[in-house]
Amino acid sequence: MDIPVFILAGLLVHCVFLVSIFDIYFSSPLVHGMTPQQTPLPPPAKRLVLFVADGLRADSLYELNSNGTPRAPYLRSILENNGSWGISHTRVPTESRPGHVALIAGFYEDVSAVAKGWKENPVEFDSVFNESKYTWSWGSPDILPMFAKGATGDHVYTFCYAAESEDFGAEDAAKLDIWVFDHVKSFFNSSRSNQTLFSALNEEKVVLFLHLLGIDTNGHAHRPNSREYQENIKQVDEGVKEIASLIDDFYGNDGKTAFILTSDHGMTDWGSHGAGHPSETLTPLIVWGAGVNYPQQVTSQFFEDNFLKEWKLENLKRIDVNQADVAPLMASLIGVPFPLNSVGTLPLEYLNSSAHFKAESMFTNAVQILEQFKVKMSQKKKTTLSFLFTPFKPLSDSEQINFLKKIRLYIQQQKYDEAVTLCKTLINLALEGLSYYHKYDRLFLGLSIAVGFVGWTTYVVLVIIKAHTNLTKTVPTNEKKSTVLFYSFASAGMIIAFFLLIQTCPWTYYVYCLLPVPVWYAVVREIPVIQDLATNVLSLHMGQSIGFLLVCILGIEILVFSFFYRSALTIGLLVFAGWPVITQLWIQAKTKALIWTLLCVLLAVFPLMPVVGREPNIPLVIAAGLLTLLISFFSLPSLCKSENKYRDNEDLKVYFYQMFSVALSTYVVSSTHNSLKNKQGLPVVNQIISWMTLVSSPVLLLLSSTFLFQRLFSILLSLMSTYLLFSTGYEALFPLALFGLMFAWINMEQEALQHYGLSLKPKLAVFNFTYAVDITQFRQLHLDDVRRSFFFVFFIVTAFFGTGNIASINSFDPASVYCFLTVFSPFMMGGLLLLKVAIPFVLVSCAFEAVQVTTQLSSKSLFLIVLVISDIMALHFFFLVQDYGSWLDIGTSISHYVLVMSLTIFMMVMNGLAQLLTTQRLGHPRRTKHHST
Repeated sequence: MDIPVFILAGLLVHCVFLVSIFDIYFSSPLVHGMTPQQTPLPPPAKRLVLFVADGLRADSLYELNSNGTPRAPYLRSILENNGSWGISHTRVPTESRPGHVALIAGFYEDVSAVAKGWKENPVEFDSVFNESKYTWSWGSPDILPMFAKGATGDHVYTFCYAAESEDFGAEDAAKLDIWVFDHVKSFFNSSRSNQTLFSALNEEKVVLFLHLLGIDTNGHAHRPNSREYQENIKQVDEGVKEIASLIDDFYGNDGKTAFILTSDHGMTDWGSHGAGHPSETLTPLIVWGAGVNYPQQVTSQFFEDNFLKEWKLENLKRIDVNQADVAPLMASLIGVPFPLNSVGTLPLEYLNSSAHFKAESMFTNAVQILEQFKVKMSQKKKTTLSFLFTPFKPLSDSEQINFLKKIRLYIQQQKYDEAVTLCKTLINLALEGLSYYHKYDRLFLGLSIAVGFVGWTTYVVLVIIKAHTNLTKTVPTNEKKSTVLFYSFASAGMIIAFFLLIQTCPWTYYVYCLLPVPVWYAVVREIPVIQDLATNVLSLHMGQSIGFLLVCILGIEILVFSFFYRSALTIGLLVFAGWPVITQLWIQAKTKALIWTLLCVLLAVFPLMPVVGREPNIPLVIAAGLLTLLISFFSLPSLCKSENKYRDNEDLKVYFYQMFSVALSTYVVSSTHNSLKNKQGLPVVNQIISWMTLVSSPVLLLLSSTFLFQRLFSILLSLMSTYLLFSTGYEALFPLALFGLMFAWINMEQEALQHYGLSLKPKLAVFNFTYAVDITQFRQLHLDDVRRSFFFVFFIVTAFFGTGNIASINSFDPASVYCFLTVFSPFMMGGLLLLKVAIPFVLVSCAFEAVQVTTQLSSKSLFLIVLVISDIMALHFFFLVQDYGSWLDIGTSISHYVLVMSLTIFMMVMNGLAQLLTTQRLGHPRRTKHHST
């Protein structure tokens, strides 16, 4: 298979492996075609007001100030005197979109929905707003349109501010909340002179939704422990008080309004969210007004988080709910049908109504969830062959009828407590059954992917052995045998396709199940090579072979371990520091070995540092910029030792431009930080310079000389000028330390080459990337090349974790992109953060390219070993993915798998990019004469 086809096949296979995780573990739970269910008794409230304070943590609202006063006096008095309170537990991903869907529609979106966009509905769903008579909503253009677009008819009205208002660098984001409160006030004032609006507002089943984004924006910009965040909570408290009093006055204190205040997600101490840390998943819930229980005094209550004492709320009953339980609570209060896809359980302890009403509401809840179970079961039955279908036994058709009859009988006999208990049992069984059918194909799909994975890795190993080593001799192919083989695999593929076809499976199933067929066909075709290899391996020294295998396994396990504990990388780097001593390399190159050891130790410090973004440290970024300039000046003399004076002058110009760019970036970072600190926003000049630097740095790099040292240094300067703009702390120093080690690595590999007598040592000083290396000079792979490839994978993983990232969504801090933009734009910010992650990768990839070229290896051979190592890591994480346990575990397991798969795909792309960055030169014809090495 030629290289482009192989790389394309590899990319395709890995993309399938990456996407499969979402199909197997996180596909959409939604089903359609259920009948709406409504409580038959009159509801306690005519209208409901929902306040969602975006990004508000439970502890930030409930805890007292240092002087013992409440942070939100009005809300504190409500939970002490008028209503019920508790904590609403959210789920991963803790982002605004899934949080609001859980609150208002009552179900948890699959993880992939976050990637499908904030504003649109990737899937149609029902919500409390849709079931209401009228809903009026005010707030962010990122959230409101989602519920209006999903609604049937024209009864959900939205009032949004401009998207540009969501500015992390603005004077004060609390103005977003003030905008909402002001618009609600003017709305009610104008309704007095608008008869149509006035009568609509006086209807029953009305919802008013106030989405308050200020707290979230202030948390991102200033951190949740900041004065701004806490001031914003106070302003929201005052706003809620005004709106509650305004609404009571408007309706003549009729006592028919229910109020709910909650949040969509919390926030970490360093101002990000997305993962499953308790600071992100614990949100406040305060409910008061019509139909809601008054505060209940208790002598003792126990919760694992031990917050009650800290908040001085030990004696007031705390009622915790899951986030999706808020939707049935709202539906029950105003008497609308429960949202069709809701999986929430009605929290009865919040209701202050008759036992009959509670029992009927609970029965409605149970039937509504059971409806989903029935639809899910019939869907699965349709797409599975009858003899293969195994139903969910605890809820067979007869069991369902039994349950419903019993509950109805209990309600008629006024045994309401028994009815409620039975309803809860039925809800739990229906949810279990929903989960059972949702995961029905998981084992089968998981096995298909695992078989494909193992097949692909085996195939790559065979390609390495066959094409790049002397372990096997060329075996003549048997035409007859290969034809039989082809037809047998083709027929196996057709049988699988036929089975999937008669079960009307989705098209992705075809991809997952048929992928192993061509992969294993390619492996089985090489059986003679495998036999030949087995004979050769058995003739080798067994002890050495087993030892080598154990070292390989240990190396890969350290890499896997580093995803859980970054400090594992420190241990690895310290082992690397001793590599010259272990292999006796230090005897022939003492200075180089010493530099290598020192740089390994220096780099080993970075994985021990705290996660980036938690504490910004701009002086360190400025120091990194100045250090880069200092190194550049010291490197000038070596750059001037070039034969071609004319080109040299051109090169010097480019070099000075790059230095100027680094200086400019250092200034922009410092100036932007000061401007944001003084709440003056992002200066336009700085923004223009940042974007221009981003665009111009790769161009400047391609104008530089292609001599090894000059080009690599030019890559460093170009990447540094961009990286500084993304830096908020010590990570700005990381590329410098990494580059130093990479340069030492290239030199050490030369020594290793000579040490093993593999080839003569080329002069690195005059080595030029542009000269095509003579193809006849490529050597075969040696065992030492496995170590080279392992070094590369290790450095790539270090490039990710060493910069203070953790394998979690919440480790990415929006403050990193403030030099480019401060207005909330999830995909633009995500793209820039990915670029920040990629920069150290590019450095490592370019160094690896230099190692390959200078050690006379074709780039394909070493890269294939890299592919095998990363695939074995990915297989580890594939089996470690889970969708149970704490949300922190689930989020981490997905992050790990996605990360390691992305790294593999990334390395394929990086391989090509590194070749481009090292060999191409703009405005300079490429010479292809062979260079003597």
